[in-house]
Amino acid sequence: MSKTEENTEKKILNKKLKDVEISLPIVYGNIAFWLGKKANEYQSHKWTVYVRGATNEDLGVVIKRAVFQLHSSFNNPTRVIEAPPFELSEAGWGEFEIAITLYFHSDVCDKPLNLYHHLKLYPEDESGSLSMKKPVVVESYDEIVFPEPSEGFLARIQSHPAVNLPRLPAGFTLPPPVPVEDTSKRKRGDTKDHPLSQWFMNFSEADELLQLAAARQQFGFNVLGASSYSKTPTTDKLDRWAESTVEISLRPVNALYLCRVLRFLLHIGLG
Repeated sequence: MSKTEENTEKKILNKKLKDVEISLPIVYGNIAFWLGKKANEYQSHKWTVYVRGATNEDLGVVIKRAVFQLHSSFNNPTRVIEAPPFELSEAGWGEFEIAITLYFHSDVCDKPLNLYHHLKLYPEDESGSLSMKKPVVVESYDEIVFPEPSEGFLARIQSHPAVNLPRLPAGFTLPPPVPVEDTSKRKRGDTKDHPLSQWFMNFSEADELLQLAAARQQFGFNVLGASSYSKTPTTDKLDRWAESTVEISLRPVNALYLCRVLRFLLHIGLG
């Protein structure tokens, strides 16, 4: 291939696709186990904090690395995870906020995304007894939305199960898929067989929509008229971040649910 042809191909792959967006469903949170008789005043729990695919698919197709910022009392509090699964395990006694920064591949986005998760070690019911067998699990679900992706990005991920590819504009044809490496020759990055997977929460779309449809029937909530979502300290931080960049945004879970439940209600006749 000549240099001219190579430059032409790069221009095509870097071309932005108008009226198209790609979304990546993610779950981030922590699982904490009480150490029981092994617990002491400095280490009462063993915990793992992570970012995973909503259906435990490999996020490495979009996310290049994740940086977890722990409390300053930890040795080397800035932990960089260069490959999926994006997680780290530690032991300690206190709860604190963990900043998680996601960096994306060069054809995805050149700006990182900041998430915030409050590490939970103790159950919400303080009167309940601690158990070594049943961990404390706290997870949040969101979708990272990439508006106007490049043709190269779309070609690379169009068949990957971790991403959601929406309906394309009329007359638009998908670029040829980019060949992927043999998955049997590389380390698996999904979390389908993860040792902690039995404790992962289920964020299946069908379950979410059925619950929302039932809630609408019970409370008479008008989905068609809804245009906002409830604010929390976390979503406020994410909103402030989203206002500072146009490349990607984090779709708040409540707004995502409204979009999905509207589509679902049209199918089951409740809309």
